[in-house]
Amino acid sequence: SPEEQMDLLQMLIRMIQRLERTLQPHGFNIGLNLGRAAGAGLPGHLHWHVVPRWQGDTNFMPVLASVNVIPQSLEALRQLLRS
Repeated sequence: SPEEQMDLLQMLIRMIQRLERTLQPHGFNIGLNLGRAAGAGLPGHLHWHVVPRWQGDTNFMPVLASVNVIPQSLEALRQLLRS
């Protein structure tokens, strides 16, 4: 529904703002997977990839190319975003 679409967009914007304040990236890659064939796992399921980027990093995702990825624990990032 239009209301659900607006809720999703508002949540995406809030997450980007929080990541900007916390990590201070130079930009973002944002992708949406919708449906099983797109990698979302279930029919009708969608999820966003919000990837903070910095000048000099090498690519969007390691599945697309051989890149230098800076690993970070998801739990550590969750704690950082909550603080």
